[in-house]
Amino acid sequence: MKPLPRSWFEEDAVTLAPKLLGKIVKKGSCVGVIVETEAYTTDAASHAAKGGERGRLMRETFGHWYVYFTYGMHWCANVTTNKGGTGAVLIRAVEPTEGFAAMKRRRKTDAPKNLTNGPAKFCQAFGITGKENDLPVGGDFAIYDAPERAKKDIGTSGRIGIKNGTELPWRFYIKGNPFVSRAK
Repeated sequence: MKPLPRSWFEEDAVTLAPKLLGKIVKKGSCVGVIVETEAYTTDAASHAAKGGERGRLMRETFGHWYVYFTYGMHWCANVTTNKGGTGAVLIRAVEPTEGFAAMKRRRKTDAPKNLTNGPAKFCQAFGITGKENDLPVGGDFAIYDAPERAKKDIGTSGRIGIKNGTELPWRFYIKGNPFVSRAK
């Protein structure tokens, strides 16, 4: 497998979010296929739109992990984008392919479909925490190249799990994949 170079993440988040579908994410022994993403830029739901430290990585980096804690209990992992601009792509769901024992132990479940079918589940299963925040994509926590998915295989909807900006069609997923977090 060939890791995606930092330069791959220079484009804007809305362009890259569907291109990440089918790519391989690996952290330690855990490996999976990215099956659902959401794009964030300067819209009302974006951490970067509010200014301050929380959205700093979205404004100042590309090709870095932006990992944040939400609702006082869950980690979410994004990759920053938009060289010279603002953006990130949230990894919403992954189809696990390797590292099942570690994922099952961390998630306390034997149900493969329930291991990584949501952004917090993905982070918990892969052992992603705030320690990975601001790391460059690569090394032990990398995204690897894979063929782009055909447009006919990609679904689009408004983003989910947020209050603002749900009307923007910036959620992308592989149609029919059982690991997508939920249909909309």
